[in-house]
Amino acid sequence: MGLLRKFFANFEKPQGTMGRVVVAMMNKGHAGIASWGLSHLKLRGDEAVLDCGCGGGANIAVFLGMLSEGQVTGLDYSPVSVEKARAVNSAAIAAGRCEIVQGNVQELPFDDGQFDVVTAFETVYFWPEIARCFTEMHRVLKSGGVFMITNETSGKTGAHEKWVKLVDGMSVYTGEEFESLLIGAGFARVEIDEDLKEDRLNVRAYKA
Repeated sequence: MGLLRKFFANFEKPQGTMGRVVVAMMNKGHAGIASWGLSHLKLRGDEAVLDCGCGGGANIAVFLGMLSEGQVTGLDYSPVSVEKARAVNSAAIAAGRCEIVQGNVQELPFDDGQFDVVTAFETVYFWPEIARCFTEMHRVLKSGGVFMITNETSGKTGAHEKWVKLVDGMSVYTGEEFESLLIGAGFARVEIDEDLKEDRLNVRAYKA
């Protein structure tokens, strides 16, 4: 594997020294798309939130600032990401407001109906058996809960094609493709917001 491919492989599962560099970069580099995604989410302030593929924990910190009484859980497949996310949110973890675990989105280590909100920022590109993963998101949500996907590509402009070629195991979906998969996973209603000018996509799926 060439150095460039090795670097981009760490976007899927950060490992070692290079993975730590990638996680730090993502914490800063994804702030803009995360902020846009969060603008589509209205919170009361007491929700239980799960951020899947939490990376270095930057979005967890944002959620903790948005929730006056809620709890935030982060999950990531990469031990390097979990380590960084725990360091970034150490005070909230110590206060009992936050938990960050290593786990797989194909088999979430959580109870049925545990969360009000589940999010996935810039991560579903790498989820294998994505229909099964979406069924897991549905399972851990409470009735009336929402699963929100935010991607820095709409899947419609063609700009993503170079990344799919460069990053092994990466798949890009349109909003309509997500909608079909999410309805198939049991969600009752799906809302799609896409910005083709900025090439970004936000999808919200609601559990009945």
